[in-house]
Amino acid sequence: MHLKLTGHGCAAPRRSSPIDRGTAPGIALQTSGHNERKEAMSHTDMGARAAGAWLAIASFILTVSLLFHGPISPDFGTQMDRIADGGLRWSIAHWAAAAALSFFAVASLIMLAAGSRLTREWWMLSAWALLPVGALWTASTAVAEATVIFNAAVTGNREVYESWWMFAEGQANGFAAMALAFTVIAANEAWASHSVTPHWASRIAAVAGAASVLGWVLGSWLRFPFGAPIWLVGAIVMCLWLVWFGLSLARVDAGQASIRRDAPSGA
Repeated sequence: MHLKLTGHGCAAPRRSSPIDRGTAPGIALQTSGHNERKEAMSHTDMGARAAGAWLAIASFILTVSLLFHGPISPDFGTQMDRIADGGLRWSIAHWAAAAALSFFAVASLIMLAAGSRLTREWWMLSAWALLPVGALWTASTAVAEATVIFNAAVTGNREVYESWWMFAEGQANGFAAMALAFTVIAANEAWASHSVTPHWASRIAAVAGAASVLGWVLGSWLRFPFGAPIWLVGAIVMCLWLVWFGLSLARVDAGQASIRRDAPSGA
């Protein structure tokens, strides 16, 4: 009697595929390359989000500090009286400003290390590199105003006040450097095909940043009394946009959108 085995009783031996035998180098290389690109995009995405978070925090704190700070008087005596009358509010506002300026430096360093689309062009790379320099210069001014200058104004020590105020004025030129850097960043967002904030908002921020630079030159360098209010208003508007910009970068989908913009077209 001859029996014919069918079904599961006698399955034919399975022939090993080329992948099982490890003979598919092309597929392996493609998979490896895809994983490397994915890892690089994840690093860029994470860096942009972290920088955005620091940028938003720094901008919010600086906005509040500027509101309490008020415009600067070109006259030593008038400004000294304002500081003395302000009391502890002046010191707290400048300690907060020093913290915010330090956070700006952190945000810029993270952004430079992330290698996102925001540092692809030479002008954007230069703007983010200029930012920590200006921030650290201005931070030294904030610390001096919160300590020595504040104490000299309260005690009426005009000699110490004027000496340290001149030092603070020199270091505070870093604020003009920061405003210039933010003007470039906002202008780039205004002209970019894709941006994390509306183009109209980026244009307003670019104009506000340029006005802040102009106001600083007019008020601190040329001693025009209307320069300080221009600087202050421009700086506040610029910082409000930076809060928006930073929060948008910090969002997950915004980070993914930046990666899609980095990807070559037609890929």
